Amino acid sequence: MTLPHIPDPRPGDAAAADSIEMVIVPRARDLGGFEVRRALPAAGRQMVGPFIFFDIFGPVLLRAGEGQDVRPHPHIGLATVTWLFDGQMFHRDSLGSAQEIAPGELNWMTAGRGIVHSERTPAAARARDRQVFGIQSWVALPKPLEDSQPAFEHVRQSDLPLVSERGLSARVVAGSLYGATSPVKTLSDLFYADVAMAPGSALPLPVEHEERGVYVAEGEIEVAGQSFEAGKLLVFRPGDGITIRARTKSRVMLLGGEPMDGPRYIWWNFVSSSRDKIEAAKDDWKRARFAIVPGDEKDFIPLPDK
Repeated sequence: MTLPHIPDPRPGDAAAADSIEMVIVPRARDLGGFEVRRALPAAGRQMVGPFIFFDIFGPVLLRAGEGQDVRPHPHIGLATVTWLFDGQMFHRDSLGSAQEIAPGELNWMTAGRGIVHSERTPAAARARDRQVFGIQSWVALPKPLEDSQPAFEHVRQSDLPLVSERGLSARVVAGSLYGATSPVKTLSDLFYADVAMAPGSALPLPVEHEERGVYVAEGEIEVAGQSFEAGKLLVFRPGDGITIRARTKSRVMLLGGEPMDGPRYIWWNFVSSSRDKIEAAKDDWKRARFAIVPGDEKDFIPLPDK
């Protein structure tokens, strides 16, 4: 297979600092004993393309016997996207899916009108010391598809296209980028990629999508003459030529797509264009009307008080 070509950076790319629309510093959130750093939604920015939640967990060293246990909980109106750099998780959902996920593999769960899932550390991994590091993002669904059929898809690393050249290695996780397309089914026009960058390498960010962001997962990059260390989400102005340059060995996540068809209401794990649908989902969870998760039926996260 001939790998798609990454175009050469163009002279003058990202020459102006105002190409960077926002710099978001994720804030810590406790998800019931499991801490994440949340980049989206942020003050002044709800989404980048359809990406409406962007949570980073780790890197953290967990000792033998310790684990992550996200008990069964519901979703509507979104797709959850789990991507690991280190560690393992085990996904179960109310469709009957039971899938371990390892680094470089993709879990894409479309909630649609409603789904319940849990994510826990597998028993074998829990028995040893290990590092855990990854990202879970939520993708809002277009209004006509918010009540679509729930679905789950797992994609092996070998099935996700890899674009490699000039000190760059870009794994296309979802959507299309640099002429490569992920096999996962999405319901909107988006892109999501994991890029490893050697020191001194340069990565042009395509301009075909209106909303574009870059999360610095590791290392330090330079954009428009400014340096950014790990833990920053950069959001760029539409249409501007942007070149990302690695000052050190770095890893970045590219994300974005076309603007969503209007803002969304968010309450707990529910995302919708309709307040009424969120109220109905709250009542359904409170009254145990959602389906159960086979293999994880005895536990759940109660509806929050607020």
